[in-house]
Amino acid sequence: MKKPRKFAVIAIDGPAGSGKSTTAKLVAKKLGFLYLDTGAMYRALTYKVLQKQADPNSAKSLEKVMRDAAFSIQTGTGKCIIFSKGKDLSSKLRSRRVEAIVSQVSGYPNIRRKMVRLQRQISKIGNLVIEGRDTTTVVFPDADLKIYLKAKLQERARRKAKLERLDKTKIEQHKRELSQRDRADSGRPLAPLKKSEDSITIDTTHLTIDQQVQKILRLYHQRIDYL
Repeated sequence: MKKPRKFAVIAIDGPAGSGKSTTAKLVAKKLGFLYLDTGAMYRALTYKVLQKQADPNSAKSLEKVMRDAAFSIQTGTGKCIIFSKGKDLSSKLRSRRVEAIVSQVSGYPNIRRKMVRLQRQISKIGNLVIEGRDTTTVVFPDADLKIYLKAKLQERARRKAKLERLDKTKIEQHKRELSQRDRADSGRPLAPLKKSEDSITIDTTHLTIDQQVQKILRLYHQRIDYL
């Protein structure tokens, strides 16, 4: 029989540009929960793979990079910082080069197993808001609240362009890149991006960040009151 968790978990999944990171951070801040960005963990590994010019097609090479990187995670109320040998990697994780191959790097079974183990360990420290692409299906299928955020491709591309401070002519380029990322994330055999049966879907296309946060807070309090 599985031992019940001591702390609460809110798990939020969804594709790139759906509003996961900003929303999850703010929900964690409002509730005083720890925050964990699982995507940042995979991007950190991808950055190190690129830095070391390792072969992203070799599981053995990826595992060596992961061992040598000596990753550590500082998680707190609404913050998540990934370190490699004590160096903060935050500014390195959102580059186009990293985004281009992170789905490939994150698709290896041993890599995902090790990452999931780390992610579950953090839930033993305190109440947690965790976001990613498989947090409701693989990492915490028994989370107290499971949310799936989605948005129309055009809006997701607009948000990405705005985040990178690019002009509107780049939106079509972002749409192509997001479509490719969606196919890679949804089509991989291991831990694909998909909505779990008991996740609550929130379409963020026409919602502000505050509206997204308030919806999740209401759902969480309703769930806790019910339990």
